[in-house]
Amino acid sequence: MRLAVIRTILFLSLLLLLLPPNDGQADPPDGIQCAADRGIYPCQAYALYRADATSLSQLDLASAGDLFDMSRLSIARTSNLTTTAVLQQNQPLLIPLTCSCTNYSRAYAPVPYQINSGDTFYLVSTKKFENLTLWPAVVLVNPTLVATNLTIGVIATFPISCQCLNSTTANSIAINGRMPLGLVTYVLQLSDTYSSVAASFGTDVQTLINLNGNQSAFSTIFVPLYEIPPPLLLSNASIATPPSPAPTAESPSVVVKKRNGVIAGLAIGLGVVGALWVLQMMLLAWLWRRFVSKGRWGVGEERGKSSADGLMTYSRGGEVASNDDKLINDISEWLDKYKVYKVEELMQATDDFGQSNHIKGAVYKGIIDGEVFAVKKMKWNAREELKILQKVNHSNLVKLEGFCIDNDAGTCYLIYEFVENGSLDFWLHDPAAPYKLDWRTRLRIALDLANGLQYIHQHTWPRVVHKDIKTSNVLLDAQMRAKVANFGLAKTGCNAVTTHIVGTQGYIAPEYLADGVVTAKMDVFAYGVVLLELVSGKEASSERGESLWAEAEGLLFEKSGGGGSEASIMAWMDPVLAKQSCPMESVATVMNIARDCLRRDPSKRPTMVEVAYNLSKADELFSDYSADTLSIESPDSI
Repeated sequence: MRLAVIRTILFLSLLLLLLPPNDGQADPPDGIQCAADRGIYPCQAYALYRADATSLSQLDLASAGDLFDMSRLSIARTSNLTTTAVLQQNQPLLIPLTCSCTNYSRAYAPVPYQINSGDTFYLVSTKKFENLTLWPAVVLVNPTLVATNLTIGVIATFPISCQCLNSTTANSIAINGRMPLGLVTYVLQLSDTYSSVAASFGTDVQTLINLNGNQSAFSTIFVPLYEIPPPLLLSNASIATPPSPAPTAESPSVVVKKRNGVIAGLAIGLGVVGALWVLQMMLLAWLWRRFVSKGRWGVGEERGKSSADGLMTYSRGGEVASNDDKLINDISEWLDKYKVYKVEELMQATDDFGQSNHIKGAVYKGIIDGEVFAVKKMKWNAREELKILQKVNHSNLVKLEGFCIDNDAGTCYLIYEFVENGSLDFWLHDPAAPYKLDWRTRLRIALDLANGLQYIHQHTWPRVVHKDIKTSNVLLDAQMRAKVANFGLAKTGCNAVTTHIVGTQGYIAPEYLADGVVTAKMDVFAYGVVLLELVSGKEASSERGESLWAEAEGLLFEKSGGGGSEASIMAWMDPVLAKQSCPMESVATVMNIARDCLRRDPSKRPTMVEVAYNLSKADELFSDYSADTLSIESPDSI
C-alpha cells in the first residue's frame, strides 16, 4: 500500500514537472477562460500543427484530417497545399477551427478522438495533438471517462485551445488597415522567439506581448492571422509537392536554345498582355467620359458630389483607386435605381448618429424629409451587399432605399426602409416585449420568411445564399409581417467554398462548419432553427452554449418509444401557446418541417419551395383542426 502511494506521488510530480509553468495569467490550468463578452462566440479560429510521423498514421492530409475530424480539403485550403500533397516531417499545417464558449466556461474547439491501445489523456494531448490541448482540460470535458482506465474504442472529446477577439481588440491589432481573420493557437518551440513567430505570421513582437505576456517553450500563445496563407506557409506548395524526375543530361547548346525560346515566348506574351491593357484603359476612359457627359454619376448639388465620387475612388485598403477597382459596370445600375445621399443629410437625420436614434448594432433611425428610414453605418465592405440588393425586390425582403459613401472617412451608409416592430428575437425572447405572439402570428411569420428565402434561392441569378438567417435578422412591420434583413454575409452562386467561417452559434449548418461549403441548404438549416424558436419560445443557443436544434433532436428524430407524442410536444413548446389552446395539428406540421430542415445530410433537406408549400398546409389547418391525439410523423432514415 505504501509503495503504491509513493508511486502515485512520483507520477504526479513528474507530470507537474512536464506541465508548462503557470505565469500568473488569468487562464486556469485546465483550459482557456472564456472572455467576459460571450457574444463574440462562436468565431473562426485556427491552430498551427506540425505534421509528425509518430502522431499521424501517414504523412498526408487525410491523416491530419482524421485526427482533427475534418476534411483534408479544409486543411489544404488554409495550408497552401493540394489535397494530394505529400507532407514532410514537421511541416506546418494551418488547421481551421470553430471556437466556442462552453458550459465549462472554457474557450475551445471540440475534436472527437477514438481511444486506442496505450492512449492516455496526457499522451494524446502532448504527443498526437502536440500540446494544442491540455490534459487537465480533457479531463474536465470528459467527466464520464476515467483518465487512468480508458476503454479502447471509446470516443473522447479533446478540447483544442482557442480564443475569439472582440471588436476593440481586433481594431487595436489591425495592421495597415487589415483586420485579423482570427487568432492562431500556437505552441512555442525551443527554437522559437517572439521575433521569429511574429515574422512567420506578419505581425510584430509588441502585439504578441500584448496578447500573451511573456511565455516560455511549449506554452500556448495566440497569434493574429491577417492573411491565408500566412508568410510561414507561403513555401508549402513547393515543399509538399513530390519531387520531379531528375533532368536528363543535355548539351549547353540545347539549354541555351531552350532558354532563348522561353525568353522569346515571354516577350511575345508580355507584348500581348500590354496591348490588351492599353485597350482596356482606353475603353474604361471612354466609358467614363460617356457616363459623366450624360450625368449618370449624379455629379452636382442634388446628389452630392463627394458621395457619388467616393464610389469611384475608395478602395478597401483606404487608398485612392480608379479603374483597377472595376466599379464602373457594377454601380452604373445602382445610381439609377437608388438615391445617393449626402453625408450631411444622414448626420442631420440621425442626430449625428446619437444614442437616442440607435436601434441595434450599427443601425440608426433617421428622418429625412419627414420619412423614417433605418441607416446602417459600416466600413467600406458593402460592395457585395449592394450588388446583391440591387438584384432583389420582394415584399418579404427589407427594401434598400439608397446609400452614401464617405470617401474621406472610409465609411459606407446603407439606407433601408424602416420596419416598425423591430426584430423577431425581441418578440420571442425579450421580457420587455409588450405581449407574446400567438400561434397565428408565428405561423404567418414563418410563412413570410419561407417566401422571402424561396425568392432569393429560386428567382435570382446567380442564386443568392443569405448565410445569416436568425431571428434577429427577421424584422416585423406594423402588421407583424416578416421581412428578411441584413445581407452583409450573403453570397451568390452555388456550392461555393470559403475558409472564413462566419455565423451565429446555434444556426450554423454542420457541413458549413466542417468544410466551409456554402449552399442554399445552409439557409434551410437555419430556417429550421427559427421554426424551433417559434414553437418553443427558446433561444437558438443557451447561455451554456447548447444548441436548441441539438436539444430538440430526441423529439424530432425518435422513431418510437414516446418521442413526438402530443404530450412531449406540449411539454416542449412555449407555455404561452399552450395557454392559448393552440391547434396542435398545426404545431405538429411545423415540427415535421423543422425536422426535415435540420437533417444533418444537406441533400435530404427540402428546398424552400417545398417548405413554403408544406407550411401553407399548417396555415390551412387553422380553419379546420381537431384536438385529437397527434404525433410527429415517423422520420425516414436520417
